[in-house]
Amino acid sequence: MLYESTRGQVRPHSFSEAVEAGLAADGGLFVPQTWPDLSALLPTWEGLSYPQLAAQFLSRFAPEIELEEWQQLTAQAYSRFAAAEVAPLVKLDERTLVLELWHGPTLAFKDFALQLLGLLYKRQVAQQGRRLAVLGATSGDTGSAAIAGCMGQPGIDIFILYPQGRVSPLQERQMACTGAANVHALAVPGFFDDAQRVVKDCFGDEGFVREVNLSAVNSINIARVLAQCVYYLWAWLRLPASQRSTAEFVVPTGNFGNVLAGWWCQRMGMACRGFRVATNHNDILHRFFSTGEYRQGELRSSHAPSMDIAAASNFERFLFEWQGRDAAKVRGLMARMKAGEVLSWPQPQTSIRSSRMDDAQIVQSIAEVWRRWGYVADPHTACAFTDMAPEGVSVILSTASAAKFPEVVAQALGREVTHPTLEALKGLPLRSQPLAAEPAAVKAFVRAHLGA
Repeated sequence: MLYESTRGQVRPHSFSEAVEAGLAADGGLFVPQTWPDLSALLPTWEGLSYPQLAAQFLSRFAPEIELEEWQQLTAQAYSRFAAAEVAPLVKLDERTLVLELWHGPTLAFKDFALQLLGLLYKRQVAQQGRRLAVLGATSGDTGSAAIAGCMGQPGIDIFILYPQGRVSPLQERQMACTGAANVHALAVPGFFDDAQRVVKDCFGDEGFVREVNLSAVNSINIARVLAQCVYYLWAWLRLPASQRSTAEFVVPTGNFGNVLAGWWCQRMGMACRGFRVATNHNDILHRFFSTGEYRQGELRSSHAPSMDIAAASNFERFLFEWQGRDAAKVRGLMARMKAGEVLSWPQPQTSIRSSRMDDAQIVQSIAEVWRRWGYVADPHTACAFTDMAPEGVSVILSTASAAKFPEVVAQALGREVTHPTLEALKGLPLRSQPLAAEPAAVKAFVRAHLGA
């Protein structure tokens, strides 16, 4: 199994090489050259535990890592999850289920990939014998999950950029209150897209990448999306066989990586009805899937800050497949998008549809979900509870604990929701570094703090 760039101008990489590079040198994203057909294997995986399923799946994509080592890595990665099942599938009624993805160390779905990626980085450092600088941008949950996976790991320094004042206070505390010497939370002005632009510019400097041994922690890293595929298979295998083909996965997402993982599973043989992208009022993805227009609008802060994203990074991987794996065409389209051009196609005919909610609707949704089922949804998950499929079952991906967004939940329910992990953070000192949203400033900071 080798990995090619969506822009087609670098040599194929092995899994380990693609994970280490993160972003391809031509600015593209790594994708598998071929998709395995798992349809015959899936029934044999029904009785596996979550770590066992993850090991079986990931071993198909990284033959250089033996299955036995994958079993050790996944067992360790998911040992810190509070739920025995790792990803509980909660039944609200006969046609509505919730896949809870927030029982990891930082109470968000990003833990599924980033606990594992931290171990892959640790393995890489041990094999190479030199330090690794991990760089990423976050709209809220990626940063804390990446830090949890890397903090205290020998040979790893992690640098996370986040938009100052545009993540929830508790999300910021998860990043900036660890006290770990190898963790650097960098607050930059603007939105997530400004932070992500800086990160991509840093990876575009090949000399800097080699100098500091830079690796990407965002969902541009192929390991992130592949690890997220596993919880779709896990949920699908727990549905009655008669419901699997009619199931629609409803996915709160802004950067597209979370739903892309499920779409990839479908391409590999997971037979389901399809997917619904659930967005907030920053609805570039909703506009694309409902009209065929891709236009970067003005970003506005929302009650669901992890989805406050104007340019969805993983959309490029979707484009690559949707455009027939034509790398030259993708290069042209991405250049036009970067220039701010509005792109338009006929409404896409795919298994993906979409919906949106504004802030007022999010508050109403949290209240209605509680009234109807006695279930507390966080603001991102709340975006999923609309426009439900008229037939079959809906599997809603619950992406974060409601306790991470106490103000919005209190507004909806009239009471606070807390979690002991988050309460413990409130008394700790905040250690964050303000920084300009400029590549030169970030490079200088990374150079100055390697090995600190």
